[in-house]
Amino acid sequence: MTTPDLRTLLRAPEQAPPPVPPVPVPDAAGLPAAAPPGGFSPEAARKDVPILHRTVNDHPLIWLDNGATTQKPRQVIEAVSAYYSAANSNIHRGAHTMAREATELYEAGRAAVAQLLGAPSPDTVMFVRGTTEAINLVAQSWGRTHLGPGDDILVPVLEHHSNIVPWQLLADETRARVVPVPLTPDGAIDQDAYADLLSARTQLVVVSQASNVLGTVPPVREMAALAHRYDAKVLVDGAQAVAHMPVDVQELGADFYAFSGHKLFAPTGIGALFATPEAMAAMRPWQGGGNMIESVSFERTAFAAMPHMMEAGTGHISGVVGLLAAIDWLRGFDQRAVAAYEQALMSYARAALATVPGVEVIGTAAERIAVLTFTLAGHDPAAVADWLDRDGIAVRAGHHCAQPALAHYGLESAARASLALYNTSGEVDQLEASLRRLQEAGPGAGEG
Repeated sequence: MTTPDLRTLLRAPEQAPPPVPPVPVPDAAGLPAAAPPGGFSPEAARKDVPILHRTVNDHPLIWLDNGATTQKPRQVIEAVSAYYSAANSNIHRGAHTMAREATELYEAGRAAVAQLLGAPSPDTVMFVRGTTEAINLVAQSWGRTHLGPGDDILVPVLEHHSNIVPWQLLADETRARVVPVPLTPDGAIDQDAYADLLSARTQLVVVSQASNVLGTVPPVREMAALAHRYDAKVLVDGAQAVAHMPVDVQELGADFYAFSGHKLFAPTGIGALFATPEAMAAMRPWQGGGNMIESVSFERTAFAAMPHMMEAGTGHISGVVGLLAAIDWLRGFDQRAVAAYEQALMSYARAALATVPGVEVIGTAAERIAVLTFTLAGHDPAAVADWLDRDGIAVRAGHHCAQPALAHYGLESAARASLALYNTSGEVDQLEASLRRLQEAGPGAGEG
């Protein structure tokens, strides 16, 4: 049997969606009812995502936990299955046909990531397990060499723990300082304080392009430009941004840019780190092993060229295949139309939640993604999430791995509804209705 070209298979024409009727969604004022030519509608995305057509607790699933992970289109699921069915092989080292095919797919994934990020070359992209590993890689391969006693690492209060803890660990080793950058009352980074904190001691500024708990979108380009005046490097955490807005790392001025595939409709366990050629030249190996070497002897080991020097061992090849398929799927939509739709849906959701007595949404920065973190008076956030789950509505409750950001509002825990391109105004209406029923049921109704 002759196996079809897998790259062609990954770009196969659309097939019929699963024979399960989609959740009906009413139109809403201010939201597009249908996709204009070259535009976008959520139904165009929903039909590709099988899990959105299941039920939970006898209700149609409403997935509002996209900040934690996104659901996968069938194109991604089929691509991973096709890889294991038709092209499973290790990469780079083999001389046979399937090794060449797998290598071509892996490197096609690297090229797709570079294109997604506006990177100057695929050679500036390193594959990692996700944003957390990418940040730790920078800390260990760049930070241990370049940070020392008295050096400052500026970290905004809104950061995810993955962009705080690695710098604390490194500061303990190198006697550098982690300097928090405060927030304004609306959840934006205090730019005046940031400018005041920058100094000749500043070696690194880290910042999320979009906050996972407040939704805040900081002025990264301006912050990077200011940091570069002090010859500081800038690391941008793009985990919450890549699925919601066009990204151009060169325009942003990022020296490092990290993201996770599973936040981008791809499988778990795969992500990418971009670094400028200048930053790459200053990085040292973090992990040693196969694939990252040119030659090995007991007298001397020569390392492979970047980015392979940072990819020790067998990579997550099927994950890269899934990431490639996810990028192809996402780029099939007009990205600016997707961003505009999500902004309209967020405005609709904020207005809807404002009508529920006792709901308070935290984070009101002018520039933000569609993340709504909220409390409901008289109800523990975990009980709120449990109540919503009974109605098939999945939200997150807890500290969201961003305890300093919540502490800014005097909170230890909150509920979070995070939206994506396949969510609808009808789902927002059901969220509002369920919260209203909980509030009407009184304190303690969602517990147990």
